[in-house]
Amino acid sequence: MAVTTQSFAEMLRQYERPLQTGQIVRGTIIEVRPKEVLVDIGGKSEGVVSASEFEDFANVKLGDPVDVLIEHAEDKEGNVHLSKEKAEFQQNWDRIQTICNEGGTVIGKVKGVVKGGLLINIGVEAFCPSSQVDVTPPKNLMTYVGNSYEFKVVKLNPDRQNVVLSRRELVEAERTARRSSLLSEMVPGDIRKGTVKNITDFGAFIDLNGLDGLLHITDMSWGRLNHPSELLKVGQELDVVVLDINREKERVSLGLKQKESNPWDSIEAKYPLGQKVKGKVVNLVPYGAFVEIEPGVEGLVHVTELSWTKRIAKPSDVLKVGQDLEAVVLGINREEQKISLGIRQLETNPWDVAHQKYPPGTAVKGPIRNLTSYGAFIELEEGLDGMIHVSDMSWTRKINHPSEVVKKGDIIEGVILEVDKANQRISVGMKQLSTDPWEQIERFFRVGDLVQGKVTKLASFGAFVGLPHDIDGLVHISQVSEERIDKIKNVLKVGDDVNARVIKIDRGERRIGLSIKAANYSPEQLKAEQAVLDSLKPGEDLVALEHAFAQAEEKASK
Repeated sequence: MAVTTQSFAEMLRQYERPLQTGQIVRGTIIEVRPKEVLVDIGGKSEGVVSASEFEDFANVKLGDPVDVLIEHAEDKEGNVHLSKEKAEFQQNWDRIQTICNEGGTVIGKVKGVVKGGLLINIGVEAFCPSSQVDVTPPKNLMTYVGNSYEFKVVKLNPDRQNVVLSRRELVEAERTARRSSLLSEMVPGDIRKGTVKNITDFGAFIDLNGLDGLLHITDMSWGRLNHPSELLKVGQELDVVVLDINREKERVSLGLKQKESNPWDSIEAKYPLGQKVKGKVVNLVPYGAFVEIEPGVEGLVHVTELSWTKRIAKPSDVLKVGQDLEAVVLGINREEQKISLGIRQLETNPWDVAHQKYPPGTAVKGPIRNLTSYGAFIELEEGLDGMIHVSDMSWTRKINHPSEVVKKGDIIEGVILEVDKANQRISVGMKQLSTDPWEQIERFFRVGDLVQGKVTKLASFGAFVGLPHDIDGLVHISQVSEERIDKIKNVLKVGDDVNARVIKIDRGERRIGLSIKAANYSPEQLKAEQAVLDSLKPGEDLVALEHAFAQAEEKASK
C-alpha cells in the first residue's frame, strides 16, 4: 500500500510523541493470543489488552484498529499497560451524561452478575439492580448474561463515574402500550397465544404478550379437573379463546375447552340407551359412583345399580377411585348433562330365571349365611338366598328363634316352597323334607299308651316331655302326683326320665296330654282323668302346645 506524505508524517509524529498515562491513543492489533491481544501503539511501544474487554473477541483479527487508554507507561521490562474499556468509558462518558440529562435510553450488553444486580456494558461500565431488570424480579439473573437490552439511565455520578440503569421502566411502558393496543383490537372469539404466568386454586393467569387474562378452572376442560396444576404449569405456552372483555377494568376472560366442541351436544347419538361403555371411576359418594367415559362426560352408577342380589351399603365397599370398569347406559339427560349407568345390567338378573331354576319342590343344599329373629337365610348360589321361616323348621316343635335349630355356617338341606319374583324372595322349608308326624299320629301314639321320655322344659303349669318322632307331650301339674304340688320344679327337673301315660291326643290342635300319676291307672281311672282334663276352662287348658311353649319361653326369659 502506498503511504502518502501526510500520513507518513502523522506516523512519524506519533512515533516520536512520548506516551503519557491516561492518554487515549489509537493502535493496531498485531497479534491475537488465546486470552489477550498485542497492540502496536507506535513509538516503538506495544501493549497487551485482555480478551475480556472485547465484546466479540472471536471476530477480532490482525490489523484491526483499536482505541486504548494508557494505564501505565513503559515499566522496567518495557511493557505498556493498556485498557480498551477505559478508553471507551472516557470517550463515552460525555455522551452518557448527555443521555442521562435528557432522560434517554442506551443499548447495553450484560457482562455478568454482581451482588444485587447486573453489570452492563454501555460503552462504560454500568449497574442495573435486580429489582429494575424486569416487571417481576427474575429468579435467575444468569439467563441475562451475554444478551443486549435497552436501558434507561436513571442515575449518573460524574465524580465516581458510575451509572445506574433500569430496564423495568421501559418494559412497563412497552407493556402498557401493548395492553392498550390489545384491548382495542381484541374481540370475543379470538384465539390468542399466551404463556401461563401464575396458577391459583380457581384458575390461571395467562400473559397475552402484555395483557394478563384469567383462564378459570371451569373453562379449562370439558372433563373433571380438581386443580389447574393437573393441566397447566407456569411458563407453558398455549392457545386460548377470548370469551369476554372488560375494557374499562382491563380484564379479559379466557377459555381453553372452547377450542373443542362440547361433547354433550351429540351425546344421545354417541351413547344410545343399552350401549356398553368403558370408563374410569373418578369419584365415590354415598349414593353412587361417578364414571368418566370420555373427557367431559361422566355418568352416575347409583348404588342400587351395582348388583342384582347383594345389598351394597356404599359404593366404596366394591369400587375404588381410578378403577377401570364397564357399564351400560340406562338414561341420558342432555340439558342437565347427566347419564345414568348400570353395572348389574352386564349380567342376567338371577331373579328373572329363579322361578325356572328353583320351582317349588326343588331340593336345595347350602350354608346358613345369616340369622334373624324370624328365620334363617340359606345361600342357594352366589348372590341368591332363600329364607327359612321358623315355622318351616319343624313339624312338631315351637321354634322361637332359628338359633335353636341352626347356626351361621351350617350346611343344611331344604326344599323350595315359593319364588316371589316381584319382592325378590324365595321361601325354603326344612320340615318339608320329612313327613308330618301328625298326619299319622295314630301309628305312633294312642290314648292309654305308656311312653317314656325326658323332661325338656318346665313351666309353672307343668312339664314338657320329649317323645319319639320329635314330638313333645305336656304333663299338666295336676297330672304329676296324687298329692297337690305347688311348684313343678319341686318334683321335676330338665333331663329327668319319666314314664307317663297318654291320656289325650288332639290332632287338630296338634297336642298330646300325658299323665305321670296315671302310669299305673286302670282303664276306668283313665277315663275319669281324661274327663277332668276335658272339663278345664279355656284359660286353664294348657295342653295346647303352642300356648304352653309360649308361656314356657316367657318364663325362661324372665
